[in-house]
Amino acid sequence: MFLFDRLTREQLDWLAAEGTCRNIEPGRLCEQGQPAEWLYVLLTGEVAITTGSGPTEVETGRTDRPGSYGGAIQAYLDDRRGHVYPHSLHVVCRSRFFCLPAESFATFMRRWFPIAVHLLDGLSTGTELRHEVAAHREYLLALGSLAAGLTHELNNPAAAASRSVAALRNRVWRTREKLAALAGGRYSGDDLQTLVQLEKVAIASVASAPNLGSLESADAQEELVQWLEAYEISGGWDLAPTFVQAGLGLNFLNRVAHGIDTRLLEDAIQWLNYTVETDLLMREIEDSTARISALVADARQYSQLDRGPAESVNVHQLLDSTLVMFADRLADISVVKLYDAALPPVVGFAHELNQVWTNLIDNAIFAMAGHGVLTVTTVATEDHVVVTIQDSGVGIPEDLHKRIFDPFFTTKPFGQGTGLGLDVARRIVAQRHHGDLWVASRPGETAFSVRLPYGQQPAAVAERG
Repeated sequence: MFLFDRLTREQLDWLAAEGTCRNIEPGRLCEQGQPAEWLYVLLTGEVAITTGSGPTEVETGRTDRPGSYGGAIQAYLDDRRGHVYPHSLHVVCRSRFFCLPAESFATFMRRWFPIAVHLLDGLSTGTELRHEVAAHREYLLALGSLAAGLTHELNNPAAAASRSVAALRNRVWRTREKLAALAGGRYSGDDLQTLVQLEKVAIASVASAPNLGSLESADAQEELVQWLEAYEISGGWDLAPTFVQAGLGLNFLNRVAHGIDTRLLEDAIQWLNYTVETDLLMREIEDSTARISALVADARQYSQLDRGPAESVNVHQLLDSTLVMFADRLADISVVKLYDAALPPVVGFAHELNQVWTNLIDNAIFAMAGHGVLTVTTVATEDHVVVTIQDSGVGIPEDLHKRIFDPFFTTKPFGQGTGLGLDVARRIVAQRHHGDLWVASRPGETAFSVRLPYGQQPAAVAERG
């Protein structure tokens, strides 16, 4: 056989002692992504080579040539790496193989071909380094896009809080002026007591005020302006919006008019207006700061900076935090969440799974050109969690289905992607989490599905491909 053609008698005897010959029935011989334990050499029969996982498994070759080999073909490289099968092998018909343990193959190569091992190890290391650098650039591109969106999302509530503080300072100053008027003795004890009770009613109304539409709000404001003008209270168009926003209508103003001396009615209305404005502004500040805190919490959840490398994770929380990071780019996209309420947690690397969601959502947004429907679905099967990210974009041409997971292949314009997003995602899913990643696409609909086992420990850090 060509594979053993130049070996010495001593080398052949050593291989014969270490390996075994086996007759193997049709079926799967080894599976892509699983720990590489055997080197297989075809003696007789036929074998098919496939790559990918799940429904997207594609046959890349088939041979009946004696001496053809596969399996743990890189076992002789640096043993600090965790080696996995680079592709799957399927026995087509009853075949006979020479089977050599990966450890024995590594020993054989290092013992008799040390220079070749050094050269191949250097070549492999250089290729992996280039791949890592490019993958890191892909990650930084996505991270930069997410950081810009997060900055925009944080700026909105921060600016709202800043405006509210400035307005609140003005209202507090005016309230002090009214306090000075109260201290002047113009109000009787009964008037002050009534005013305090009305303040409580107004503040309570703010907490339960309904959200009115623009037409309803305009009608309510006009009604209050007419009432204020009837009582000769100035600035009606400035006062009415505040009372309407607080859910205070004619019934409340009539209650004020009946409880306060007519001579003091305008001051009382102004005072109550300041009270309501102050409470509304404080609520706006509270809502803005709560929004900022929520965004920071989502960013922390997304980055997983304070988590260990492997843990039981809530897939829905990871998906939600990733969607928050894309909020700015999803502004004109309808996001539909079809979550399985009974979805169990999975054991995995949270930050790496977030990178998978990031790559898939980023591609979906690009495919839809910023407009469309993004549907995120989760389903629990008997022993897996399936996450599907579907977009309403143009779809992937059928002739590209086999290439989209290839390293460095991209359909994006130059400078907008490295072509490693899907390759990295598949590596994380298949090699790190023993799962599957596949795609189904037609014009107007593309769906990437991730299947993760929820009872299996993820691969060790050293096994990262």
